[in-house]
Amino acid sequence: MPAKVLWEVCQAMWWVVLVSTAITPTQADRLAWWREAKFGMFIHWGLYAIPAGEWKGKRIPGIGEWIMHNAQIPVTEYEQLVHQFNPTEFNADEWVLLAKEAGMRYITITTKHHDGFCLFDSALTDYDIMSTPFKRDIIGELVQACRRHGVRIQFYYSLLDWHHPHYVPRPKWVQDLPGHQRDFNRYLDYMFGQIRELCEKYRPDGIWFDGGWEHSAQEWRSEELLRMIWSILPDAVINNRAQLPADYDTPEQYVPAAAPRRGKERRLWETCMTMNDTWGYRKDDFNYKSVRQLVQTLVDIVSKGGNFLLNVGPMANGKIPPEQVERLRQIGAWLWQNGEAIYGTDPSPFLNHIPPVGGCTVKGDRLFVHLFDYPTAPLELSGLKTRVRKAYLLRDKTPVEFRQDALTLTLHCPPVVPDPYDTIVVLELEGAPEVDNALRQARDGSIDLPARFAEIHGTTARYEYGHGKDNIGYWTDANDWVSWEFLVERGGTFRLEITYACDKGTGGSEFVVEVAGQKLTGVVEETGSWTNFVTKPLGTVTLSPGRHTLSVRPTKKPGAAVMNLQRIKLLPQS
Repeated sequence: MPAKVLWEVCQAMWWVVLVSTAITPTQADRLAWWREAKFGMFIHWGLYAIPAGEWKGKRIPGIGEWIMHNAQIPVTEYEQLVHQFNPTEFNADEWVLLAKEAGMRYITITTKHHDGFCLFDSALTDYDIMSTPFKRDIIGELVQACRRHGVRIQFYYSLLDWHHPHYVPRPKWVQDLPGHQRDFNRYLDYMFGQIRELCEKYRPDGIWFDGGWEHSAQEWRSEELLRMIWSILPDAVINNRAQLPADYDTPEQYVPAAAPRRGKERRLWETCMTMNDTWGYRKDDFNYKSVRQLVQTLVDIVSKGGNFLLNVGPMANGKIPPEQVERLRQIGAWLWQNGEAIYGTDPSPFLNHIPPVGGCTVKGDRLFVHLFDYPTAPLELSGLKTRVRKAYLLRDKTPVEFRQDALTLTLHCPPVVPDPYDTIVVLELEGAPEVDNALRQARDGSIDLPARFAEIHGTTARYEYGHGKDNIGYWTDANDWVSWEFLVERGGTFRLEITYACDKGTGGSEFVVEVAGQKLTGVVEETGSWTNFVTKPLGTVTLSPGRHTLSVRPTKKPGAAVMNLQRIKLLPQS
């Protein structure tokens, strides 16, 4: 749990009054196209494409668009790149048609990154594209190309700004002129003015904020900012990086284990990811993900209900690197044949997928089973209650034999050459898929109850994911509790273990674990940090075959939070 937990909880409660995290009818209408699209192109482009990871003959570590920060380049030096930016090979139609060929339904482009340079014609600064030798409004041309070719467009805008003289906090390596007094409100006026410019002049489909971590929502005046955007563009889609939840969450460079949640509400979300290791172009970065990895990442994300925003970093001349172009075209070729199982689908009804199943997607009464590794033996899907009428391969309608009992579907996949990335089996059902998602006993008799599958009861506790987190956190209310439902096939006596983390100075919470009328108690010990997880034994319980519910309830909370709970595990006594 982050150190500022109490502040974030108060902020989240304040925002609930403003905008519910549930999908309201108006919000659903605004987001309909975005939820259907599934796949978008992220474009990071700006002055940083000129040095391309090198400054004054020295290779600068880190991502390309952060070179000003990582090389600690003075503003007066960095801004001279304006006079070199002349992307004569830029062609907006080429970019948009490439996105379309890749199967991407929308584009999100950096109108201003952290270095403060603007790719659009702004009346509020000369630090923009019109001051370069190119003297063409790149954003305007890209918007027109998107409209011509039926592709949606969103604008990335960095809230923080290393260039603006009134932005605070100023990096230590940036020197002010003698006597200069910074006024953050003057920067906010500039920021609000630019976002108004972007909305009124170009009318994008959404705003993708970034760089909000240096200030709170109140300091950014985020409530006012979002109201302004929606007053101009009522249908605009807005992400969560202005320090308010807004429409959707934005995990970066990873796929969460499950859809993000706030309390019991599942959030809409979009993973943004690079093809190599940088967002902005670096001439020395050739560490590219394979097409197989990118396709399977797309499937994994869509199966969990998210969107995939895949980045390209154009070169200074305006061309997208050939390694990126080739990957996009191969992804597009796969989507041309298999897009029916991606676009406009609902997420998997299964909580968990066991390899070789890479994920499932749903469209009406059809369930698409994505096989990353084609099975040579019978494949079992547990928990499907809806009857299957027909099964076949999506690509050519080759029939797939199957057998179904109450809760297990067995597929006998035909001996064919599999798709190199993902072979899809279509199950036509007698209705929308219904699944019994009770967790099941493993073959070794153990029962694993991970945080991502817990039912959360209360107002503050929530599932945290990514960057070392995979746990129930923000557990600041002792009235909150969690539970799991699971099935036992082979009963007996089980050792119960709990895995948790607890920061310094916050230990001492007491809790009770209850299952099948039996109670085990424990005291949370400090583990050193909120991400240093330890496993502790709690005792034994006896379980008969059948369905059970296990709960964890705090009984005392002397510190800021109960614990970060990662899992409960039941191990059969030998």
